[in-house]
Amino acid sequence: MELRVHGVFGASAETIVDHPIVVRVAGDRHAGFYRVREGLGAAGGAPAGVVVEAYRWGTLTAGAAVRTASMLVLLPFMLSNLAVWMRPMLADRGGVLGGLCRLLAGSLTVAFTLALVGVGMNLTGWQCVPYAECRDGRPYLSWLVALPTGPRLAVLALMPLLALRVFWVVGKRSADAFEGFGSAPPRGRLLESTGSLAAPGIWHDEQMTSWLRQIHVGLGAGTVGVSLVVAVSHGRWNPVAVGLLVLAAGLVAFCAVVLAVTVPARWAGPLRRTVWILTAVATVSSLGYAVSRREVPVQAGQMPGHEGSAAGLVAAQGLMLVLIAAVTLARQHARPAGSRALLGGLGTPLVAAMSVTVASAYTATLVFRTADQLDRGRIPDPIRSNPPALGPLEPPVAYWWAALAGLAALVVVSAALAVTRPVARRRRRAYAQRVVEQDFPDAPAEATPRLDAVRSTIARSFVTDELGPTFVAFFVISSVGLATVALDLIGIGPTQIAARLSRRHDTLAVLTAYVTDVGIWIISLLVIGLLILGYRAYRSPETRRLVGVLWDLGTFWPRTVHPFAPPCYAARAVPELTRRVSALAAQGPVVISGHSHGSVLAAATVLQLPPEALPHVALLTHGSPLHRIYARLYPAYLGDQALRDLGDRIGWRWRNLWRDTDPIGGPIFADPGLRPCLPPAAATVDVRLRDPRSVVVEMPDTVPPPLERHWPYHTQPEYREAVRNLVDDIRAGAPG
Repeated sequence: MELRVHGVFGASAETIVDHPIVVRVAGDRHAGFYRVREGLGAAGGAPAGVVVEAYRWGTLTAGAAVRTASMLVLLPFMLSNLAVWMRPMLADRGGVLGGLCRLLAGSLTVAFTLALVGVGMNLTGWQCVPYAECRDGRPYLSWLVALPTGPRLAVLALMPLLALRVFWVVGKRSADAFEGFGSAPPRGRLLESTGSLAAPGIWHDEQMTSWLRQIHVGLGAGTVGVSLVVAVSHGRWNPVAVGLLVLAAGLVAFCAVVLAVTVPARWAGPLRRTVWILTAVATVSSLGYAVSRREVPVQAGQMPGHEGSAAGLVAAQGLMLVLIAAVTLARQHARPAGSRALLGGLGTPLVAAMSVTVASAYTATLVFRTADQLDRGRIPDPIRSNPPALGPLEPPVAYWWAALAGLAALVVVSAALAVTRPVARRRRRAYAQRVVEQDFPDAPAEATPRLDAVRSTIARSFVTDELGPTFVAFFVISSVGLATVALDLIGIGPTQIAARLSRRHDTLAVLTAYVTDVGIWIISLLVIGLLILGYRAYRSPETRRLVGVLWDLGTFWPRTVHPFAPPCYAARAVPELTRRVSALAAQGPVVISGHSHGSVLAAATVLQLPPEALPHVALLTHGSPLHRIYARLYPAYLGDQALRDLGDRIGWRWRNLWRDTDPIGGPIFADPGLRPCLPPAAATVDVRLRDPRSVVVEMPDTVPPPLERHWPYHTQPEYREAVRNLVDDIRAGAPG
């Protein structure tokens, strides 16, 4: 049996099997196993005597248009979830790094909640509704002026609470789609499932996700409660207000503590009930208190406490990013020598910083565009404030700094690309020239145009390997941006600091205001572009396919950090493949053939197979990013040591086909630094295919052979030979 697993492009079953008529033999319409209908011939590329079966899983991620479009909104949550899987080593003493990543993910939920509080309670309820010029011609706001300030803010506080409920429902429904496929983790295990990919229950993430959903809803509800109590108290504190503030703030603190520690499974039930009770009590009591506060004096400016909350959140995120980077650096000595991890193993703080940056872009765009709409296109800034009668519709200072930092990051990253691109291009062209000279030493003169095309293709295929300096630049600018935390805390915006430095409110302050406005619009346009991409994904199958490719790569890992991240399709795919391969292996030899990202699923499947199935299984990977991408991004889980363990697990019955023209796939064990640590059998794993097979026209053809690049591999004679050899190896080594 040859079991083919496709990559991220979501190919049809007919394409995978290379036959026009197939029938599903297991699974369902979302993910199923297909064969050529009996009596209608053999699958394309199948050696004699080998039955081909295809596993099609693409619709788990890119099948539904609504699901694909909605995933763009969840991008910051997905990035925060990826960060913990990019740790440089498997061991996490005391769960410190995991706890910090969970805390940072919790801060993203607070950030989105505060943005909704800012839109509803601060900009609308506190700054706009009291002014006739702002609510004029807006019947959807005019009715709010009849409500006293306390009840009005209580009504608008329902908006972020409703959003939390929507996220809860979406997260629960997405998790239900993959329930029942993986085995539950052993009893008494910790909730955090970030062990080795060979650990039992690693793909059963529902327990952890359900736990995190309750905690994040508690964080959001506590944030709304604190904002509401502080706003309606407004300098008139009484014992009830103090008690409610302590209750809401205590809920936020309690949720932060349980996120920071690694919770044993036996404690999950009692703690979850405690969080639920605290959330219900804090929410109902804060809303009831706000309704009772009918005499709340309204003053110009922002809602009391909102500026400080936004600044405090930025400060907390900056501190957590510094701690994540420090812990990651401190543990670099445990990383295996010669490992080519991204940025030397700093992928975790880098992606964590990216999640905060994207979340800041989303929230700043939401707040600024709402202020612009309420202000009828005359969005204010510290230089051009609104007329006194209209009221100062101003977002917190933290969003101004976010806009300026976003513009700076874009400029620095663009400059890094401009500086490093020429050097990288020369290096890639030199490598391509060596490959062409090696493969086609005697090419005739008439083949020169074809040789130029081959060189160009090889050079372009290594673009992804040259992005390191860009990531470094992004990481540096993100770190430098933390310097604005102190200015956020004291409420000084970019324009004010420019005015103080110039000692007068003229040229430098005005220039800073315009630069900040440019940053706001650039961030807004980028976010709007993502929304347009989401709309296109809803309407266009081709765009949906592109978005689905990105999410196939980003949602491979279980959700152990943020519960609102897109669901992990591997939670179904890997257990389902494991179950199917185990059943087939009981009947005879099975070659798992994984193309592109399918090779990652195939490797994860082998690591989960029971011992009795392993002697009957071999692995064939082609166009595989296992070492080129995954070993660098996820060194603790699919790094060099994990790949060696994978080979040992199947007795090195493994072939990996790759081409220099392939922009995704590459060799697994070609690094010279790894060879002393590998057994002799590892030398047979990597099989390089020359592409194209020739640069001249070979009779009886009329054109030169095509450049195959990333697809297909199964049409090549080396593929069929590899399948035959692996089947023979299984039969020679299998017991009985």
